[in-house]
Amino acid sequence: MTYLWLALAFIVAAGAAGVIFARRGAYPGEAGRHWKAVGLAFTALAVLTAVFDSVMIGMELFHYDASHILGVKVGLAPIEDFAYPLAGVVALPGLWMWLTRKRTQSSQSRTEPGRKGLVPQALLASRPVSWINTAYPFAAAMLLTTREIDWVLVVGTFYFLIPYNLAMYGINDVFDYESDLKNPRKGGMEGALLQPHLHRPMLWLAAITNVPFLVVLAVAGGPAGWLSLAVSAFAVVAYSVAGLRLKERPVLDSLTSSTHFVSPAVVGLTLAGAEVTPGLLILLLAFFLWGMAAHAFGAVQDIEPDRQAGIGSIATVIGARRTVRLAVVLWFVAGLAMLATPWPGPLAAIIAVPYIANCAPYWNVTDTTAARTNVAWRRFIWLNYGSGFLVTLIVILQWSLTS
Repeated sequence: MTYLWLALAFIVAAGAAGVIFARRGAYPGEAGRHWKAVGLAFTALAVLTAVFDSVMIGMELFHYDASHILGVKVGLAPIEDFAYPLAGVVALPGLWMWLTRKRTQSSQSRTEPGRKGLVPQALLASRPVSWINTAYPFAAAMLLTTREIDWVLVVGTFYFLIPYNLAMYGINDVFDYESDLKNPRKGGMEGALLQPHLHRPMLWLAAITNVPFLVVLAVAGGPAGWLSLAVSAFAVVAYSVAGLRLKERPVLDSLTSSTHFVSPAVVGLTLAGAEVTPGLLILLLAFFLWGMAAHAFGAVQDIEPDRQAGIGSIATVIGARRTVRLAVVLWFVAGLAMLATPWPGPLAAIIAVPYIANCAPYWNVTDTTAARTNVAWRRFIWLNYGSGFLVTLIVILQWSLTS
């Protein structure tokens, strides 16, 4: 089978699914805007694919058998490579629209208590747009250490991609329901609004989908792996669950939230048996400071609904202005820290710049205007993808230098 036929299979399946989902999920007059957005998204992904693949092929990290491709290339990337981003942008937005509309209709109709609608709402609750933020650190840490793809890497990456996020965000949405009712940004990409009859099923689903993976990964690793997995799982639960609610303990909330994103990398390093070096510790510290800055800045937009619900956070305690300034400083220090890591780590220092530029305009924001930072927070979500692009280039360079 040639790469062309394999690519066409993906495109046809994705195209059919995308059209069906878009038709069922689009509101009147929305279809045109949807397909324009799909076109813009594919253009962006096509540029990234051309750059990434050309770099990796140029470094001879992999190659294509000329007898299995058409020979048409963009840069060094064969045209067949562009089928997969095309399939993704056609199918996934339509699926999101369909699931979002089903959630809205279910919320409006107040369906009877039970498990109806659990899977679609659980998918929304898991924040698919942010899945990569936890799976990538694990996969990158383990792959750079072992330099091979094995079953532990595959299982762990899948776990930190979906089940982990299902637990982290699903548990949060259950215990934050009362405050989320007062928060206008909840009920979509930035957090589901789980109906009460889905709370208990959601908690059971989180447990059922997480415990088996944790057991398997614990068996695959030694004591260091057990400890890192335990810390990661504890941080996920303790952040939201009643009785602990670390998210309501100012400063500790940012520390715990950052642990959510750094711990997958630590798990990957421990499972791979990585050597602990000063450079590695500095890198993890920089990543941790980045995570704290992200949480603190994200908390600013919720100051008003959090105070109305009686929820304390780093932002409600020290105020919007000080929290924004703290986030800028943390990102700045994280960038400086990367300068102290072994080459090519210092290149990652530049990644702090767009985050600072996104946050700095709100340097003098007040508590009464804090909600305006939501615009920057939405940009932050997409900045992560750009940062991932740059980090991946650095990872590729690191791989080539040590091969």
